[in-house]
Amino acid sequence: MPSYTAPTKDMSFLLHEVLKVEDSGIPGYEELAPDFTGAVLEEAGKIASQVLAPLNVVGDKEGCKLENGVVRVPTGFQDAFNQVRDGGWTGIDCDPEYGGQGMPNIIGTMVGEMFSGANQSFTMYQGLTHGAQSAIHVHGTDEQKAKFLPKMITCEWTGTMNLTESHCGTDLGLMRTKAVPQDDGSYKITGEKIFISAGEHEMSDNIIHLVLAKIPGGPEGIKGVSLFIVPKFKVNDDGSVGAANGVTCGNIEEKMGIHGNSTCVMVYNEAEGYLLGEMHKGMRAMFTMMNEARLGVGMQGLAQAEVAYQNAVIYAKDRLQGRAVTGVENPDGPADPLIVHPDIRRSLLDQKSFVEGARAFLLWGAALIDQAHLNNDKDADGLVSLMTPVIKGFMTDKGYDMTVQAQQIYGGHGYIEEWGMSQFTRDARITMIYEGANGVQALDLVGRKLSSGGGKYVMAFFDLVKDFIKENKDVDGMQDFTDPLKQASKDLQAAGMFFMQNGMKNPNEALAGSYDFMHMFGHVCLGLMWGRMAKASLEALKNGAGDTAFYETKLKTGRYYMARQLPATGMHLARIQSGADVVMGLDADNF
Repeated sequence: MPSYTAPTKDMSFLLHEVLKVEDSGIPGYEELAPDFTGAVLEEAGKIASQVLAPLNVVGDKEGCKLENGVVRVPTGFQDAFNQVRDGGWTGIDCDPEYGGQGMPNIIGTMVGEMFSGANQSFTMYQGLTHGAQSAIHVHGTDEQKAKFLPKMITCEWTGTMNLTESHCGTDLGLMRTKAVPQDDGSYKITGEKIFISAGEHEMSDNIIHLVLAKIPGGPEGIKGVSLFIVPKFKVNDDGSVGAANGVTCGNIEEKMGIHGNSTCVMVYNEAEGYLLGEMHKGMRAMFTMMNEARLGVGMQGLAQAEVAYQNAVIYAKDRLQGRAVTGVENPDGPADPLIVHPDIRRSLLDQKSFVEGARAFLLWGAALIDQAHLNNDKDADGLVSLMTPVIKGFMTDKGYDMTVQAQQIYGGHGYIEEWGMSQFTRDARITMIYEGANGVQALDLVGRKLSSGGGKYVMAFFDLVKDFIKENKDVDGMQDFTDPLKQASKDLQAAGMFFMQNGMKNPNEALAGSYDFMHMFGHVCLGLMWGRMAKASLEALKNGAGDTAFYETKLKTGRYYMARQLPATGMHLARIQSGADVVMGLDADNF
């Protein structure tokens, strides 16, 4: 059975030596002393490795079962859910006014990575709830917040988001679900939604669905969509659970992965619902949840890559296969371990350099969210909004690739279920699809985010990179990082210039290159993160840090990324500059 070890040491390094959270000026961060964060991470890591990880294979093999309208979750999930809930982990970064612990988003992000790495299917139950409560917290009335948030934060009640219908996915303006207003101010919701994660299960006393629907007589298309709170059971005035609402699970999907999470077809038959936010402004409210979910999905891509990498390393060190071409390395055995072979090293370094760079990128994004919310910083909000499709799209694409590479280390055993590696690949696959398929993320990045604020935020990003290079290019040991980063940033800027010069005349010139641009952007972000980690590591070694092996390993891993991965920006630039004709030139009938 695969194992999982929480990467708490790497997280602490990023918090205190790279991001230097205590000195960041973000309200609440001054309380994030190493002793405090270390205790939180250690305890979360124990739950991840000892409680959640052993259930990952169980959930994969058993799946969920629909019995008489109720979904039965895999063996052990309920007890684990109770432990996570009783420990306060579901509300670690939620509003204390409603029972949360009030820690910054960055703490919740690290806990989320550990829990997802240990058991992605399980963690989705509270993850969807967190997003739903966030939407209610931002857009709900005082009465709605008082009624729903306390029990959602504790996960006594869980939550979902209901967008997709069988005939419309990304194009939500085509939805048919209706919301008919009633005299008492409520609405009758009728329609069917598909692909609803955690849509029905037995682990909580109520499930609070957030449902997109159209009020008759409203504007056509997406402008006529509103968002509604539709509980599985009606909620009485005193906050207790009341009668069953008109909400049923019609089916659970048979999926490639995440078997332990109930992905449901939800049927609404004149269910009682309550408007959340403004009428016909449902997407504005839903995007509060979707943007949080997209960052969370990027985290899932990283988490699956991490756990797959951990197990691939163990196998590569244990499995004896062939001899090193430079001479025998294991004279007492019949063969040398796999890890002596250069191509195995290449694969493991691909994985390691991605995982550690992506974690730094994710936590930087989490810190920007805290800066935006806790300091009311519009610039930080604009920057993380720019980064959101990159975090979601790039990190899940590459995260999936890394699980495949980890599986490949095992050879034929990676394809055999008893070794457990295929689960990481199958579970990671959905991250490239849900919360907006990655092609849509690329279109969002190029079509909307680059021009946001008149291009203010992308220029701010380029300035960040330029300033970092300028400050560190003459620092001993940093040239291996600043020189490749400078070239990669030039590639990214050249791609942006190509879009500006050609995209106005023919939008396809930009959109045909959007996917490559998203990956270019991701590589530059990880290059910047590796530069920052290298700087912190060099400073630690200069100051006589005790664990020299940790920092020296960081530098070697970072140099690998800068030399072997970051140059991919040149390839992506060449693709972009080839233009739209090579993409759009083939008639549809000739495919």
